[in-house]
Amino acid sequence: MKIIILLFALTILTSCVEKRSVYKIAFYNVENFFDTINGENIDEEFLPEAKLKWNTKKYQEKIKHLNTVIHSLNYPAILGLCEVENKGVLNDLIKAQSKTSSSPSYGIVHHESPDKRGIDAAFIYNKNTVRLLESGNLEVILDKSKPTRDIVWAKFLLKKDTIICLVNHWPSRRGGTKESDYKRIKAAKTAKLFINSILKENPNSKIILMGDLNDYPSNNAPQIIQKIPMYPMILNTSGSYGGTHCYRNHWGVIDHIMVSEALKNNGAIPSSGKINEFDYLFTEYKEHIVPFRTFGGGKYLGGYSDHLPVSIEIELK
Repeated sequence: MKIIILLFALTILTSCVEKRSVYKIAFYNVENFFDTINGENIDEEFLPEAKLKWNTKKYQEKIKHLNTVIHSLNYPAILGLCEVENKGVLNDLIKAQSKTSSSPSYGIVHHESPDKRGIDAAFIYNKNTVRLLESGNLEVILDKSKPTRDIVWAKFLLKKDTIICLVNHWPSRRGGTKESDYKRIKAAKTAKLFINSILKENPNSKIILMGDLNDYPSNNAPQIIQKIPMYPMILNTSGSYGGTHCYRNHWGVIDHIMVSEALKNNGAIPSSGKINEFDYLFTEYKEHIVPFRTFGGGKYLGGYSDHLPVSIEIELK
């Protein structure tokens, strides 16, 4: 009789334990993911008749490569992307992916940016486990003659938790790091204003900021975000090379994922931040290991990207 009572008690206890689900959130700068169609943006170099001879065969190979990375990431619940030309290339990406039996069904969050080259930031998300509630874009106002990429945000529902994500692609260091610093500071302040407005309404909001910030964690613009506070999950110790990108043989973290205090304390798995270093993402250049790029030195190399993908894991009740 005691055994029966004990088993009954254990059954009740087990049913009362809250089930938890782990979700992977990732970001990847996919390096010039252009189609082969001449659009309104400045995309002439990515056409079949241009110097790079960007044609259907190379485009399809790019799609195959990106889907290989997504598969290796074990199909993230939410994947932020940058350097995508338009929604069409994202449709082609998930259409090709859907032919893989293990692939989930992905949805798209995309808003066209004013960037003259036409490269945008976007999300794809696993529709089997994530529901899109709403989305929008934040304009980073610089010189109107040289507009930059918008910040794209989305509000997702994972189980009963609302997660607000921002995917960023801040202005490059072209023209000099110090000379261009004000542009990234402007992008950071734009993101900060949006995040603060959310936290003012609900201090317990679970927020994730991700993206290619074109800055290292200690630089001025990322520090603006960290002081909100938002907590960096990608460190130079998150990978064996010490970074997500290699410039002149120097590795550094310019691809970031940061989380709000509420998510840090209740959801984000400590030390889950990872720079994903799949073997096929590397090549050797002048006796140095570097990312295996699609393009380099004005030539088609046939690789994946000049950045490595980053990811975190969150565990929700």
